[in-house]
Amino acid sequence: MYFGGLQKNSLIDYPGKMSCVLFLAGCNFHCPYCHNPELARGAVPRANRISLDAALEFLESRRGLLEGVVLSGGEPALEKNLPRICKRIKDLGYPVKLDTNGSRPDVLARLFEENCIDYVAMDLKAPLSGYYPDITSKHIQAQLQDSIRLIMSSGRDYEFRTTCAEPFAGPETIGEIAATIRGARRYVLQPFNPLVVLDPAFCNAYQHQPDRAQIESFRKKIEPLFGECVIR
Repeated sequence: MYFGGLQKNSLIDYPGKMSCVLFLAGCNFHCPYCHNPELARGAVPRANRISLDAALEFLESRRGLLEGVVLSGGEPALEKNLPRICKRIKDLGYPVKLDTNGSRPDVLARLFEENCIDYVAMDLKAPLSGYYPDITSKHIQAQLQDSIRLIMSSGRDYEFRTTCAEPFAGPETIGEIAATIRGARRYVLQPFNPLVVLDPAFCNAYQHQPDRAQIESFRKKIEPLFGECVIR
């Protein structure tokens, strides 16, 4: 296996910690607004690939400086060696945060059972009934519901996140999305970034996206459902 990228320092990806972000390539979703299209396609140039040993060597060299490691993507849960990777990182003394789309509750269950992760961030793209066919190639509502249940009952730190991108998440749908995770500790809303996307035609078709003021109105509407609701 290899990592498709390494961000040496981040103050926003692991709440409250200075972290390193390791990106795994490949994804089973095809969100048209994805801001990591190269990673989503699994088309990382060989020169940009980072071996596990090289990543661990970097993390070893930053002990005492970094406070956590984020595994992002792509979709990390597609990597068959993910539990082993997490354990090797934790052996260096780092807490591990996982970014996931929630499509693999079986993997999440194993990671929780084996104490491989300390924080989970699950993206909610749309109302659960609205993923197919624009985001996934098959119906996965049951898997997403299982992942939500696992995360909220895990005892770990967690957050759910939604990119406010029409027609998937906007004024007509944000309430339904929020109701799916009613009672969650933390829900993060984030604006859509049109600069680099998986499907440029999407930007042309949906040019008028929610701005920060509109997202703030969403936040105020749904805030009572959560322990914390913020805009990133």
